[in-house]
Amino acid sequence: MPLTESHTRARASAAILIALLSALLLMRLPAFAEGTAPAQDDVHTLLERSLSVVELDKEISRIAAEKQALLGTMSETEQLLVERELAIEEQREQAGQVLRSYYMGERDLLYLSLLASDSWSKLFSLLDYIDIIISQDKHTLNAYIQQSRALQEQYAELEGRQLDLIALEERLKLQRERVIALEAQLEDELRGRSDRDRLRLLIQELTGFWEREGLTEVKAYFQALSQAMGKLPGWIQDNKDLMEIKGFQYTITVPEDRLNEFLREQDERFNYFSFQFEDGKITAHGKRDDIEISISGRYSLIEKPKNGIIFHVEELIFNGFALPDTTRAALEEEFDLGFYPGLITSFLKANDVTVKEGELTIKLSVAL
Repeated sequence: MPLTESHTRARASAAILIALLSALLLMRLPAFAEGTAPAQDDVHTLLERSLSVVELDKEISRIAAEKQALLGTMSETEQLLVERELAIEEQREQAGQVLRSYYMGERDLLYLSLLASDSWSKLFSLLDYIDIIISQDKHTLNAYIQQSRALQEQYAELEGRQLDLIALEERLKLQRERVIALEAQLEDELRGRSDRDRLRLLIQELTGFWEREGLTEVKAYFQALSQAMGKLPGWIQDNKDLMEIKGFQYTITVPEDRLNEFLREQDERFNYFSFQFEDGKITAHGKRDDIEISISGRYSLIEKPKNGIIFHVEELIFNGFALPDTTRAALEEEFDLGFYPGLITSFLKANDVTVKEGELTIKLSVAL
């Protein structure tokens, strides 16, 4: 198929990277014993750390933005609480007057007047009057109780957000410490090398290529996977040979070749990408336009917010470089790779998921 402009740029960038890396690894430098070339593993580690720094910086930006949004929400809630406090003050005074009237026996006079009535018409008028007063008293007290409860709930919500803010600040502190440590380690290792200028150029090319092309391609695969997983329940329903039913127990067995066939029907990207089921682990690997991606992870059972199985990315490798946990977590959060049996039939729920050589098995039961 014809190459797009972005594909052409990707090939050109990748070619520059390969040329620079080859030149660097083949060059003999006096800084190494007996004039040997720098070890490829050392260069690979340096480049991998540089990618981690870039991705951790993004995580810091994400957390900082989340923190600012939370602070804004907390500020709005605090203002709302002030307004609610002022509004409830009048209700509190009215409720206090009602309670004082009962405590001081003021309402008793109403009931005594019933005994003093000398005609049925006065009696019924007094009853109607008493009923109106009691109804108003109940309304005043109920309104105060409801507003008080709402106020308490908002205070509890604010306290929860304050805890969220503390957790965010801890995450922010942790990631900043990680970046500072990585940058210091990277600078320390570069400082002692005579080829540091070339390495810096290589780092610049790699991180630039990742941000221009690599991340976009990785997200495109995750997006395609997310959309395909949303269609998987319907596909299983259409391929009943994949499902075994024994009473109220259902077992779905998906061989890896059938899953790969299904994925290729959903998106042409999967013509260059395939899944492999191993013992307890799922690996997806593919290469297109000089971009090579490998994803490894496991499925786990969840109950909330809805029953299903979700995929945890344990390793993400781009062109041979492992990306940090923050990148994996961000992709998991952005793209839902879960399988939800309720989409097959509403009364089904997942009980277990296992992966063995060449096969994914999901056990289901009827949710009573």
